[in-house]
Amino acid sequence: MTDIKTGRHILVAEETFQFACNDQVDCFTNCCHNADMYLYPYDIIRMKNRLGMSSDEFLEKHTYSDYRDNEFFPSVMLKMSQIEGLPCPFLTGQGCSVYEDRPFSCRAYPLEPAVSRVGGYYQVAYFISVHDHCHGHGQGREWTAEEWIRDQKMGGYNVMNSHWVEMDTLFRSNPWGPQGLQNPALKMASMACFNVDRFRDFVLNSSFSKRFDVPQERLDTARDSDPDMMLLGFDFVKSFLTGQGPFRPKG
Repeated sequence: MTDIKTGRHILVAEETFQFACNDQVDCFTNCCHNADMYLYPYDIIRMKNRLGMSSDEFLEKHTYSDYRDNEFFPSVMLKMSQIEGLPCPFLTGQGCSVYEDRPFSCRAYPLEPAVSRVGGYYQVAYFISVHDHCHGHGQGREWTAEEWIRDQKMGGYNVMNSHWVEMDTLFRSNPWGPQGLQNPALKMASMACFNVDRFRDFVLNSSFSKRFDVPQERLDTARDSDPDMMLLGFDFVKSFLTGQGPFRPKG
């Protein structure tokens, strides 16, 4: 099926594609150079924990922020090494050093999600992304989208990213009011979404629990779980930006 607006071919049902990515393909790791790659909140959690780094350390060393397809909220991008060829900082002679925790965009390729936002409902379809530098197309076995998602262990990423779609949609509505991008709420939202360690400190070591009505069971669960703390952060942002989230101010 072809998306009329974009011309991209969207996979449906049991439709298949043929693709391989391994050291037998002559372009192996070429895509790991000079990559323009978005990082989503769950990507950052997986990678910073793999590297034994705090969120602050990871964000400072390996990312930069830029306004891309959402003009009202900055995207977090992976920073390439500033040496010849601009390789990914995690690329070695043997391949990816963080492979088990590689970002969603790496593990999903050649699939790319297309999100439809209509009437408050979100639907994700996958289309095939083709780049000239990739010679893996037409090689190896055939896959359905479901088989590729399972093989690349994308399930957990898809669950977490579905929550991020809701946040991204909220930010696209320009919720910052007359102050626009100068609204301090934007900085708070960015911290709550992308810096799980700093947000944990805010939740546990400030007046957060006294100011907001949050179930103690949820706080206890999030205390020791980065993904749960991330989701708590999302709900916190929804609450203070829209008044429609699950947390209400006390008093």
